[in-house]
Amino acid sequence: MDIATLAGAVLLGVVEGLTEFIPVSSTGHLILLVDLLGFQGPPGRVFEIAIQLGAILAVCWLYRARLIGVALGMFAGGEDFRFARNVLLAFLPAAIIGFFAHGFIKGVLFSPWVVAASLIVGGVAILVIERNLKLAHHHVIENFPATLAVAIGFFQALAMIPGVSRSGATIMGALLLRVDRRAATEFSFFLAIPTMLAATTYDLWKNRETLTDEGMLVIAVGFIAAFVAAMLVVRVVVDFVARRGFTPFAWYRIAVGFLMLAILFSR
Repeated sequence: MDIATLAGAVLLGVVEGLTEFIPVSSTGHLILLVDLLGFQGPPGRVFEIAIQLGAILAVCWLYRARLIGVALGMFAGGEDFRFARNVLLAFLPAAIIGFFAHGFIKGVLFSPWVVAASLIVGGVAILVIERNLKLAHHHVIENFPATLAVAIGFFQALAMIPGVSRSGATIMGALLLRVDRRAATEFSFFLAIPTMLAATTYDLWKNRETLTDEGMLVIAVGFIAAFVAAMLVVRVVVDFVARRGFTPFAWYRIAVGFLMLAILFSR
């Protein structure tokens, strides 16, 4: 195992942790960086998927009190049950679509060209949504109607296109459905837990025969780097979007998308 590969794994892990919970597409950034760096990770793009779980576990740790409370009280009905129900319902669309479309997504859509275009289109969409927001009607996750949770889940499924951004699609979809910023952002965090756990488990299982000890070491290094980076930014993200909104991220997406198109066309 050479130092350059491990250094690349650390860099990619940090980028994953910093971008997972903001609407700029962590997967898109990883695909672009892997292409630019010539990073040679485990086959099947499993590295880019697996290290996202490190960022998700940071959310589990930071919100551990709430998650433990939900786990202990979900079968007693009330708010804990409704919280768990809403997360599960929102998870189902991506789980079902992802199961049937997994091969097409990984084989066709994991491309720097797709990422660059998605970043630009998604950035424009965020600007339009932010400028046309209506008064929020939903402020507490536990009080979301079941139909609202399912609808947000279908928005999350759009993020199977690399560059769209899982958090971006979920949050923007929730805002369109008149959820307030803080609740939309936190719901995106919690929805990421079953979504990324399922995606990582499925990818590791599908690629189990091609994973070597060295490949697992590379994944572990990226995983730890993503966990540490996410621990540093999650709380900051919630406070930032509550005060400033998502417009800065939209302009960032557009700039990065055009920069990447310029680099790709120059090759």
